[in-house]
Amino acid sequence: MPNELPKLLAQLRFQGMAEVLEPLLAKADAEALPVTEVLRVLLSEELRHRQERSLAYRLEQAKLPWQWSLETFPFGQQPGVNPAQIKSLGALDFIPRAQNLVFIAPPGTGKTGLAIGLLRQALISGYRGRFYKAQDLFDELYASLADRSTSRLLNRLSRYDLLLIDELGYLTLKPEQVNAFFKLLDLRYSQRPSIITTNLDYPEWYDLFQRKPLVDALLDRLQHHCITIRIDGPSLRVPDPDPASSQRSRKKTHPKKNHEPSLSSTD
Repeated sequence: MPNELPKLLAQLRFQGMAEVLEPLLAKADAEALPVTEVLRVLLSEELRHRQERSLAYRLEQAKLPWQWSLETFPFGQQPGVNPAQIKSLGALDFIPRAQNLVFIAPPGTGKTGLAIGLLRQALISGYRGRFYKAQDLFDELYASLADRSTSRLLNRLSRYDLLLIDELGYLTLKPEQVNAFFKLLDLRYSQRPSIITTNLDYPEWYDLFQRKPLVDALLDRLQHHCITIRIDGPSLRVPDPDPASSQRSRKKTHPKKNHEPSLSSTD
């Protein structure tokens, strides 16, 4: 029977159980573990294995460009961010409420890092999500028009528990792209939340989309259930020091020693 167990577990694809079966059976024999304890450990290991695989799959499908988290965000360097507010958002209560988040801030102030951190937190907590650069999303929407797959694409994007659209800025958009984007947000309206990062305040969206009635409708839906976070702080993109400048600075700090005798030493 023990020789058949690995084959049965392989057929059933119980990989988590298979990984611990041999040492667990040896321990059970040595310590006379009850059958219920052996079953508990086997089932716990299978559950752990499946949860890890599920998380790995969600992280892969989300297409995160960087492995940032809320824990790695440099709150001490960005006074324009309220850590308590971000920690509260990290509890993810905005997701079941279908409450959108919009980060409005100049480039380099950390809005993308915070948005990715929240999306990653959602993925770890079991939600399905997707990251998109705004330009990539608009390009994909436009490309779907050629093979008439726009409806399938919009339906797929509307089913993500959390959709992150990064860097909605001064883009050159075609009317078809604008229409598809509006349909996407309309499908997600009051159903599932979206996170948008942008350096444009809401009035500037009219210049971006160039269609006042559509922008009125878009903002009406987006802001109905929405938390807007404005970051007024310094850029976190500190330039790397110039090696030549650093070398000159070190020379000034540590001047070359003069080996000639001083006047005082000759007196």
